[in-house]
Amino acid sequence: MAPARRRPAHADRHHSRITTEALPDIETTADCERIVRAFYAKAMADEKIGWIFTDVAELDLESHVPKITAFWATNLLGAKSYSGGAFGVHGRLHQTAPGGLQKEHFERWLVLWCQTVDEFYDGPLAAAAKVHALRVGNAFYGRIQMHPVADAAPEPSA
Repeated sequence: MAPARRRPAHADRHHSRITTEALPDIETTADCERIVRAFYAKAMADEKIGWIFTDVAELDLESHVPKITAFWATNLLGAKSYSGGAFGVHGRLHQTAPGGLQKEHFERWLVLWCQTVDEFYDGPLAAAAKVHALRVGNAFYGRIQMHPVADAAPEPSA
């Protein structure tokens, strides 16, 4: 009888498994809301960008979710339920946040958004949601470069 093979120590660190079921594509406004709610749950708790939502924007999630859901439903599904400009709020956040909104903040926002989309959906509209987020992030970051920012927070004294 052959001795039992031991699994390498690193084998226990990975808990992902390959799924055999295909994920659906984004099809409805409810799908957009599912992504938006899951994304904000992550973003607001995130150590890199959570403070922007909670401390600077003081985001009221229940009033914000319908607006952002409408934004995504309009862009992905042609719902025509979103009106208004998204940049103004972000421009004001940039001016208010200590040190302004930085490239790293937009990069983290995009990573969390794409991870959230990938958790629930796969297909052409899911891909479009990620591509559009990249475009929006790049456009917003480019535009805020022309706006003044609040002074960076003072370093804590030792």
